[in-house]
Amino acid sequence: MTLEGHAQTLASSLAGARLVPGSAPLIPDTFTPSTELGITFGEKAVSLGNLFRVSEVKAAPTISFARENDVPDSRSYTLILIDPDAPTPDDPKFAYWRHWVVSGLKPAAEATGSTLTEYLGPGPKDDSRPHRYLFLLFREPERLTLAKEDVGGEEFVQRRSFKAAEWTAQHGLVLVGMNWMLGAGDGWKE
Repeated sequence: MTLEGHAQTLASSLAGARLVPGSAPLIPDTFTPSTELGITFGEKAVSLGNLFRVSEVKAAPTISFARENDVPDSRSYTLILIDPDAPTPDDPKFAYWRHWVVSGLKPAAEATGSTLTEYLGPGPKDDSRPHRYLFLLFREPERLTLAKEDVGGEEFVQRRSFKAAEWTAQHGLVLVGMNWMLGAGDGWKE
């Protein structure tokens, strides 16, 4: 699929999941990706809202994305995984829940960087409707150095109510790609 085709499919899926409009400024209504973000748990790829069970997402996924056109190879990227539906889609009082933050990523078949927030696999309860999980890829400004302290603590209560839009704006991060999935407990029944 071309990047233009991917952008149209992504826009449609975001609107259908009620992620835009309304998530601005985190996901601007006018957002158009400049790279396609690949996220894979084992052999299963995240694909714009497909469903994963808790047991499928215990270990951190593989990240991949292509170099943006007209952007030097020296540029780095930050990936954020957040849950806008914590603790439940009906009562998202702890949104955004910060599951994972990695900075210093480079475009490659398998991107690796510096972990700022250790991966904590999604864990919605069996009695909760599925949660939406957002993988957001941001281009970093030149010479940006982020540390774990810049994001916040690793403790359970320190991960909740992450002010993602404020944090990305503060550090000059520009959204360039995203993907998302639904997550449900292993015992959740449709």
